Amino acid sequence: MEKTSSLVHFCFISCLVFFIFAASWYHPSNSSSPDNSLQTTWRTFKNRIFSTSVLETRVQKSIDHAAETPHHPLDPLTAQEINSVRSILSSYEPFASTFPIIHSLTLDEPDKLEVLRWRKGGRFPPRKASVLAMLNGESHVLTVDLDSSRVTSHAVNPRSGYPMLSVEDILAASKVPFSNAEFNKSIAARGISLSELICLTPFAGWFGPNEEGKRIIKVLCFSSEGTPNFYMRPIEGLVMTVDLDTLEVLKFSDTGRGIPIPNSTNTDYRYNAHEKEPEMEPINPISMEQPEGPSFKVEDGHMVKWANWVFHLKADQRAGLVISRAMVRDSENGELRNVMYKGFSSELFVPYMDLEESWYFKSFMDAGEFGLGMSALPLVPLNDCPRYSYYMDGVFAASNGKPYVQPNMICLFERYAGDISWRHSESQLLDSQIRETRPKVTLVARMAATVGNYDYIFDWEFQTDGLIRIKVGLSGLLMVKGSPYHSLYQVPNQDAMSGPFISENVIGVVHDHFITFHLDMDIDGVNNSFVDVKLVKEHSLPGESPRKSYLKTKRKIAKTEKDAQIKLKLYDPSEFHMINPSRRSRLGNPTGYKIVPGGTAASLLDHDDPPQLRSAFSNNQVTPLSFLCLDSKFLHTLLSHFVEQIWVTLYNKSEQWAGGLLAYQSRGDDTLAVWSERDRPIENKDVVLWYTLGFHHIPCQEDFPVMPVVTSGFELKPVNFFERNPILRAAPAFEKDLPVCRPGASA
Repeated sequence: MEKTSSLVHFCFISCLVFFIFAASWYHPSNSSSPDNSLQTTWRTFKNRIFSTSVLETRVQKSIDHAAETPHHPLDPLTAQEINSVRSILSSYEPFASTFPIIHSLTLDEPDKLEVLRWRKGGRFPPRKASVLAMLNGESHVLTVDLDSSRVTSHAVNPRSGYPMLSVEDILAASKVPFSNAEFNKSIAARGISLSELICLTPFAGWFGPNEEGKRIIKVLCFSSEGTPNFYMRPIEGLVMTVDLDTLEVLKFSDTGRGIPIPNSTNTDYRYNAHEKEPEMEPINPISMEQPEGPSFKVEDGHMVKWANWVFHLKADQRAGLVISRAMVRDSENGELRNVMYKGFSSELFVPYMDLEESWYFKSFMDAGEFGLGMSALPLVPLNDCPRYSYYMDGVFAASNGKPYVQPNMICLFERYAGDISWRHSESQLLDSQIRETRPKVTLVARMAATVGNYDYIFDWEFQTDGLIRIKVGLSGLLMVKGSPYHSLYQVPNQDAMSGPFISENVIGVVHDHFITFHLDMDIDGVNNSFVDVKLVKEHSLPGESPRKSYLKTKRKIAKTEKDAQIKLKLYDPSEFHMINPSRRSRLGNPTGYKIVPGGTAASLLDHDDPPQLRSAFSNNQVTPLSFLCLDSKFLHTLLSHFVEQIWVTLYNKSEQWAGGLLAYQSRGDDTLAVWSERDRPIENKDVVLWYTLGFHHIPCQEDFPVMPVVTSGFELKPVNFFERNPILRAAPAFEKDLPVCRPGASA
């Protein structure tokens, strides 16, 4: 009985943690009609936005996803369309006897030129679906034409690797240890109750030809005794390698018998679990109120209009959040101008720095292996997103091909945090004082993904001056290593440690995070050029000036893809512009945007290291700027490493995923690095800009038991795009326009 109850326990937790597939989100039906099977459940999902009081959590109108129809060529597949694809595949001859396991079923977006030509009310380009499926151990990549109700392309094992994991993969592999005699013997020897055991399935990576020809996964286990934070209680050194298709145990490793399971004390991070308040003065409740409601509109479910911005917003199983057709209105003539055709997080690579048998394989590619959208839980109103936020669901396909809803996955809100858009004051040289300043209000589209232990917060922030700011926040729980030592004082060889102690018997293993963004910039049109604007030091001639040196700019237009593999160096500075050479300002400058890097990090792994081969897109980074709990001397040492950071490739609809279409156990033969080596011409062409944001993480005690959010990002900033400051005539804030909020004031 104990064994049976533990199976239920760990299966539920595994499913929740890795794929966030709560049973209430997917309502199976005995009805033979797929169109009706989920209608009742879906209609219960409500988003929050509108009510009658600024003090209430407003309730957004319920969305009947079962009755939705597409309004834009880039709208995601609807529930009806997903059911149609399932029906087409069910009658497709290769799947007639056995329906495949669906790993991904998404819109196969129309050709770009078709989308650009389309106008609201016009005829849609053909609606198609892109399907990644597994059957009999083989990967199937299919295109389904919904208009003709037929499969138009079908490739089997087109390249190395497999589709991202399914729920069935995770659950089946998690059950395997409990029927293994060696495993049960090891658990009994450790004195662990099976009812408190939680087994999870981190990805196995790819480490050479011995692992080819079969889908494999590693299974690790933890103790949940006394805490929901089981990640802090690893059963160190116990690892099973499982064949995902046969569920055979390929390898059993038990190297940590002498390592105790860390104590559960102080590991619970839930608010209700803490009786004592923190030793600080309390902060009064704070909220930005909008008595007239938000300024943005969401039309037809996905088109966002705010201030001078218009863009298409949707959820995606793999990327999480996708921004398309981003356009900004010119403040001088009212023209709606193209900025970006499509932007999203393409891959997220997380390698851990430990060589032991139970750790070397931990090098995750979270988007391609697990799916950022698949891992998104509903956002928490007032905490994840402020009052007056608009919430958007994701409609995805389950592994049986039926649609389900990922509710409240994206939120949209206006942000005001006391920042300033522009200002200037004069008082000394004029007869009268001048004090001109404008508040900064921005629009944020946010999505949060919980991929196992880590939480990632993705923000796309739009400013009225034309700037787009992309930020990634990291939080959640560390993946920790159990230690036989209680603290650093007992360790005989500290140099051999793979990270510092963050609690008793708990080591936080050093690791990296690299997030690569796909940015299809279409500045005032499809054909653009990439320009390296170098700042070059020049020396004055003898007697020319009291100055000895000065800086000049030198522009170099990238002719081919290799020209755009940029190496950033602290003492060799540049700006990087994406311009439209065919459109110029009144002064003759080409219109453009520049990428403004934030703090990021460089991958220091060898380029022929198996994890780095698969994630070669992270070869290109900027100055390594980490979130470290270390002294400035060590940080300076890290800052001495510089490698490439930016890529620019010729637009190709099939080249969207930096780690390859089939990332699971891939060998690195279908990555951004491979595409760029083709060295195609890119001057005045339809090109894609790729930027990798990186973090080095050397854990510290403040990361225990849950990490405070650390954030980094980059900006896409107009450069000669507008004729002058586009918000010059923006109105200042006046007291009369604001609600009166004060202690004791009645509603």
